[in-house]
Amino acid sequence: MMMKTEKLILCEEWDKTFPKSNKVDHSKVTFTNRYGITLAADLYIPLNAKEKFAAIAVCGPFGAVKEQSSGLYAQAMAERGFLTIAFDPSFTGESGGNPRYMASPDINTEDFQAAVDFLSVQDNVDPDKIGIIGICGWGGMALNAAALDTRIKATVTSTMYDMSRVNANGYFDESDSADARYAMKKTLNNVRTKEYKTGIYSRAGGCLPYPAPEDAPFFVKDYSAYYKTERGYHIRSLNSNEGWNTIGTMSFINQPILQYSNEIRSAVLMIHGEKAHSCYFSKDAFADMVKDNPYTDNKELFIIPGAVHTDLYDRMDVIPFAKIEKFFRENLE
Repeated sequence: MMMKTEKLILCEEWDKTFPKSNKVDHSKVTFTNRYGITLAADLYIPLNAKEKFAAIAVCGPFGAVKEQSSGLYAQAMAERGFLTIAFDPSFTGESGGNPRYMASPDINTEDFQAAVDFLSVQDNVDPDKIGIIGICGWGGMALNAAALDTRIKATVTSTMYDMSRVNANGYFDESDSADARYAMKKTLNNVRTKEYKTGIYSRAGGCLPYPAPEDAPFFVKDYSAYYKTERGYHIRSLNSNEGWNTIGTMSFINQPILQYSNEIRSAVLMIHGEKAHSCYFSKDAFADMVKDNPYTDNKELFIIPGAVHTDLYDRMDVIPFAKIEKFFRENLE
């Protein structure tokens, strides 16, 4: 059966939250996942290079768009000699998929695999030298993809979230009980019934207005200071605006995405800030990944002293690009 690509309306102006580099060529591309959803991506290619490239697909954070952190990472890695793409996940940004503002542990893992499909058939890419970078919630999806896709030779996660864990247990596992999950599922399923009657999906709300209230937790203030200011605001970003659909992420509650992470044989570098509220996700996921895994020599957890969660979204003086470059050069050769 022939795969069909949906015609997407793509913005051709530079509308990123970061400045355009004069060291790379930039263009828009599209590709299709196995569910028939057409994804939009920014392609970054080093200038004046003629050899076949090692390639990297980048996505995240969860609820962001490619004009934010993932594009910054992709452009920075292209400046370092890799062919890169930063893509919008299904149902978000410039990518296809309806209804909008939904998420799925399966489909979003597939989005990474579809990006690998695309890179694997490019004439200027070496198909044996493909890696991925997942930021925030897409760090978990990246690990899940690495556990499934043997074409992925190296994976970097940055300020990772395990979206299954946070949806099922709440922040810091404060709601980790069967009763708490039952109450949450009951609420969400009541919303489903109501919204099916009206035919309209409600939105859960993005970050709080800036500045966040004084009594808000630090991580809420951290997100608000990125997504709601000139630093990181984007009109297509869920987190900058009305957020996911109220029921948009509910399937993560009982679909763990890191079940087989300790079967990952390829190289993995997990990066997190010491002061990030989310650091426990990376520490625990790394421990699970290396437990009873005979392939641990190519696995590393790298903690950055003093860094908070969103420092790894866009702080060029904090994100360890030199280390990321070295990791990919060593593992994509």
